[in-house]
Amino acid sequence: MSRISIRIKPSENARNRQFSFGRTLKQHGYHGLKRNKLLDLQINVGKLCNQACTHCHVDAGPKRLEIMNWQTMSRIVEWANENKIVSVDITGGAPELNPDFRAFVLEFRKLGIHVISRCNLTVLFEDGQHDLADWYAANHIQLVCSLPCYTQDNTDKQRGKGVFEKSITALQLLNGVGYGSDPDLQLDLVYNPGGAFLPPEQGQLEIDYKQRLFTDYGIIFNKLYALANLPVSRFEHSLTRDGEFNDYMQLLLENFNPRTIENVMCKSLISVDWTGKVYDCDFNQMLELPLADKGPVHLWEISAQALYNQKIATRYHCFGCTAGSGSSCGGALS
Repeated sequence: MSRISIRIKPSENARNRQFSFGRTLKQHGYHGLKRNKLLDLQINVGKLCNQACTHCHVDAGPKRLEIMNWQTMSRIVEWANENKIVSVDITGGAPELNPDFRAFVLEFRKLGIHVISRCNLTVLFEDGQHDLADWYAANHIQLVCSLPCYTQDNTDKQRGKGVFEKSITALQLLNGVGYGSDPDLQLDLVYNPGGAFLPPEQGQLEIDYKQRLFTDYGIIFNKLYALANLPVSRFEHSLTRDGEFNDYMQLLLENFNPRTIENVMCKSLISVDWTGKVYDCDFNQMLELPLADKGPVHLWEISAQALYNQKIATRYHCFGCTAGSGSSCGGALS
């Protein structure tokens, strides 16, 4: 009689005990994390996306129905104005697929608020988006665009067949309207590893990207952000499926860098989901991990001042932001 082996996923509590971020902080003289002055408002306008990438911590895809409505958007704009927010970072899914995305962006621009859009590049070729590059340029939107590698094989393996070719064409279109050359049109790219390893040093990788993309395709851009894959959602599932979760977490733990702590994004940013609920960061949002001192709360139920010096909710996934050179929405931390 054959024996059937069943792999049981450890509970989240067990993983938090085994890989305790709080314990590691204490070993380096930190008693938890607390928020500084709020500088950035990151807004997820929905999980609908034209891609379904293997590393996506949002679990975004073409069949997702979670979409922020205009009423919620209006309340967020009002809150941002009342609380003197200077910069918003809009993400998804593919944020452009929200039917109210452009109107939402324009409301912020009317208030003089700087807008960053997290663009996956291939969305420029979706129905109704033929003028997207020109629209972005006309409204001086900073773009942060996903391109996990400067080679076709690695990019398509992570993001889907044909994505690299479309991404290159999209970058050429953006260069054509001034992105990368006009100082008012900032174009940044995002690298993330294609597996269970840490990103290389950001500075040297940026040099490599700029050389390869310009030599091979005539593409220019401003900055490269090197981001680690956090053990959340699809990437966590793949790690668990392949029996690599513990090894990856051990890698993050062994590379914990205390010099990243003062610059982690959750100390100056809050994340808002498609319903208007607030979280300490985008990853906590995907885990539905509410604010430590406030619990589940909508943005318009609190103030920026009330968030100051509040405790930040942390779990084992936070090692992903503090390993090596660190990782944040703005790239490496040290």
